[in-house]
Amino acid sequence: MSVARVTEISATSTESFDDAVAQGIARANKTLRNVKSAWVKEQSVKVEDGNIAHYQVNMMVTFLLDD
Repeated sequence: MSVARVTEISATSTESFDDAVAQGIARANKTLRNVKSAWVKEQSVKVEDGNIAHYQVNMMVTFLLDD
């Protein structure tokens, strides 16, 4: 039987929402073992001088706990 935990993380990118998700997952994999999935909970952008300065995602990351 497996037991999983879910944690919320936030990631940003100056490129796109997809890049923010990819950077968030890459960073989570450096700290968490057995990352299995992520659910994007929220998306937002920061606007400066009428242009998008960066994209931000808040996501729920699921990882399996060690036995």
